[in-house]
Amino acid sequence: MVKSEVIINELLCKGCELCVYFCPRGCIEMTKNKLNPQGYVLPVFNHPENCNTCGICTRMCPDLAIEVYVLIEEEPAVTTKR
Repeated sequence: MVKSEVIINELLCKGCELCVYFCPRGCIEMTKNKLNPQGYVLPVFNHPENCNTCGICTRMCPDLAIEVYVLIEEEPAVTTKR
């Protein structure tokens, strides 16, 4: 099974919302209750089930605050008794 993980560096993000605007699947949303130490409103990766790891959010971020990872979960090996 393949899953996506988007990590937003809270210290670098300035809340420009470009990642939210350009995400084709609506995976990232702005929050009003989460601020970074500089006082900027931060985006949150809320819908990982919709993410296809296209990386548009990473390319659009002017502050290089976003990283996208593909997580591959391996299925447990099937053992058979003889």
